[in-house]
Amino acid sequence: MGTDAITDEDLMLRIGEGDQTAYGILVDRHLSLNLGYATKLLGNEAEAEEVMQEAFVRVWKHANRWDPSRNTRFTTWFYRVVTNLCYDVGRKRKPQEKVEVLERIPSGEASAENVIAVEQRSDQVKKALQELPQRQRMAIMLCYFQGLSNREASEVMEVSLNALESYLVRGRRNLADILRDEKDSLLKEIG
Repeated sequence: MGTDAITDEDLMLRIGEGDQTAYGILVDRHLSLNLGYATKLLGNEAEAEEVMQEAFVRVWKHANRWDPSRNTRFTTWFYRVVTNLCYDVGRKRKPQEKVEVLERIPSGEASAENVIAVEQRSDQVKKALQELPQRQRMAIMLCYFQGLSNREASEVMEVSLNALESYLVRGRRNLADILRDEKDSLLKEIG
């Protein structure tokens, strides 16, 4: 039986018994995606790497208490761990530290004008996302950038499904307002 057939929840049970191979498999499965997620949230790869180290230490420490009948799916639980650690890092930051949320979009085939336009728009969206309240930003990041379902995102954020949907609606509306205000102010400068 290949390692792909073993569920994350089964791996957690094995890790709880001290199985280092199971731990390695779980790290291999989840490090890259969650490192990208933490980097997008924090805008700093070094901080994101520290968050991931701490998150996997928590996996090792808490695996012996893992109860698949009581716990949510591993991925939902782990996103919550990573998200909370990122919140902690964000709270410790000095206010003037810049936080970038989105990565630059690489494009080898696009024209120079298209690359510049995409980068400018990406920068505008990054800036606008940072202006959103934390919960709205988190809901948008989990649902639209990490691909979680609304139910999964609500579990990660530890809010009801209705609350998450409210954060998404308000976040999209606020994001549109911020981007529209930016566009209007740019047009006034040019005109």
